Amino acid sequence: MTLTRKTPMKRSGFARKVPNSLTSKPFALAGRKVQMKRTEMKKRAKRKPTVAEGSKYIDACRGEECYLRVPGTCVSRGWSHDSVVDCHSNQSIHGKAGGLKAKHEFTVPGCGPCHYWLDFGKATWEEKVLVFDTALGLWVPVRARKMGLDQPQSESA
Repeated sequence: MTLTRKTPMKRSGFARKVPNSLTSKPFALAGRKVQMKRTEMKKRAKRKPTVAEGSKYIDACRGEECYLRVPGTCVSRGWSHDSVVDCHSNQSIHGKAGGLKAKHEFTVPGCGPCHYWLDFGKATWEEKVLVFDTALGLWVPVRARKMGLDQPQSESA
């Protein structure tokens, strides 16, 4: 047994809402001058570093010792270790925000346990900033020599 409808279904579409200004007087503004809204010129988007430009900072961290050297955590103890990776800064002044990592210039080689401590450890923010900034201060001249970058010369010479 098949069901058949005796009366056809009523077609009811969605009601369209048209603004009153368009339906009542479509040519009311035709004779007037319409002022163009002036907007500022859009600023050109900043150029993002390419993968190759960023990877040279990350590659410099490979095969290095742990520079974070968190007491009681570090497994590297001043020599190269397999778990040494690049540790990005967690500070907003270095470009860290929301789901973004800090700029690659603000990376430091760190062993796995020290990296975990930096990102998830129970230490205070001030302790983490102190450890990272100390490590960055030690790493920047070494990285500059390793990458062949120019270091600012002292003016006393």
